[in-house]
Amino acid sequence: MSTIEGGDMPAFSSELPAMLDGMKLAAVATVLYIIVRCLNLKSTTAPPEVVYQDTPLSHYLFKSCPMLTKEYIPPLLWGKSGHLQTALYGKMGRVNTPTPYGVRKFLPMQDGATATFDLFEALGDHSSGDDITMVICPGIGNHSEKNYIRTFVDYSQRQGYRCAVLNHLGALPDLELTSPRMFTYGCTWEFAAMVSFIKRTFPQTHLVVVGFSLGGNLVCKFLGENQSNQERVLCCISVCQGYNALRAQETFFQWDQCRRLYNFVLAGNMKKLILSHRSSLLSLSSSSIGDADLSKLLAATSLMQIDDSIMRKFHGYSSLKEYYEEESCVHYIHNVTVPLLLVNSSDDPLIHQSLLAIPRTLAVKMPNVIFALTQHGGHLGFFEGAVLFPQPLTWMDKFIVEYTNAICHWEKNKPMCQRSSGHQDMNSCPQCTRVTHTVPTVHTRREEQ
Repeated sequence: MSTIEGGDMPAFSSELPAMLDGMKLAAVATVLYIIVRCLNLKSTTAPPEVVYQDTPLSHYLFKSCPMLTKEYIPPLLWGKSGHLQTALYGKMGRVNTPTPYGVRKFLPMQDGATATFDLFEALGDHSSGDDITMVICPGIGNHSEKNYIRTFVDYSQRQGYRCAVLNHLGALPDLELTSPRMFTYGCTWEFAAMVSFIKRTFPQTHLVVVGFSLGGNLVCKFLGENQSNQERVLCCISVCQGYNALRAQETFFQWDQCRRLYNFVLAGNMKKLILSHRSSLLSLSSSSIGDADLSKLLAATSLMQIDDSIMRKFHGYSSLKEYYEEESCVHYIHNVTVPLLLVNSSDDPLIHQSLLAIPRTLAVKMPNVIFALTQHGGHLGFFEGAVLFPQPLTWMDKFIVEYTNAICHWEKNKPMCQRSSGHQDMNSCPQCTRVTHTVPTVHTRREEQ
């Protein structure tokens, strides 16, 4: 009996390592599969999908902006994941961030608030020879000291642009509020004050309007609120915005693309920002925020709950729906007549695909609108790089400046009659007819290639 058992043991022990090796291989294969799926490594790179109308300006832009038709190639190992692009932007902002020198300006508002922005002078002449100022609106709770803003400003300065960057009301950590309100999703008062200051101080300058994320909503709403806001504006660029606050907040409760998790994280950041101004919001006599509202804020786990308990009350909105309706650019953007570039990414985990129907429809209906949709980039990521390490400048930084340069030269070379705001009937002008004979038709660039 013992002899038989002793004889069986070597056979059993020889099978065990083979079984363990098989399990290891299966585990490795599973991990590799998950990595490939999560990093989206099988996804191919492609040029942006561009929706536009066939006009003289779009013809000119496709000749002058190679990035409209060139592949955007993200870092090989992780750049095809919208989550990693978004997370890297959120944690790091940019790599090797420069420190541009600027002057902080303080603007008293009628309600007692103090708007602030940072002004950065150009580091050389613009290639068009004109004086051009970029008026920039950062994303939610952001300001001029954020790394992605500093990188973009430094690059724009070196291309001959003066830059003015709004600091969202309450966003600067070392600056107390002077009125019982903070920035909101679409309040344009502070941005309007900055633009007015630039126009008064630099009467010869032309303006390029740039908005990132929430800032994109705000600048498009600002331009559409009043035709006079578009005076001396050459163009507007909006990057990674959601266009419709009500619909966007509804999608933030969905779990696909981990949007509910992003909602929780963003709500936590907003909560900290509001609570850092708790004493100011409570102590100012005209404050509409009370202890009960702050208690609701402490329990909030979503941006919608924070908007309902705090943000809408800064401007006296009676309901959350009214707040979102009034502060969304979707109700104003159709009034924008200057060249308008709307940029989004297909793998942006914060922007639901249904929201992208808004810029697509605008580009179909409005000849001044171009909608560029990249395949990769995440939310404000758009990193470039060969394999692992990203480059300091992103695709977005370079694309905005390339588009803006083209617009500046287009404006410089336009017939004088077109530069007049009152000139409308181009068909009656022989000089204009030579450059505006094309009948507008809708195209989607990626499908043509």
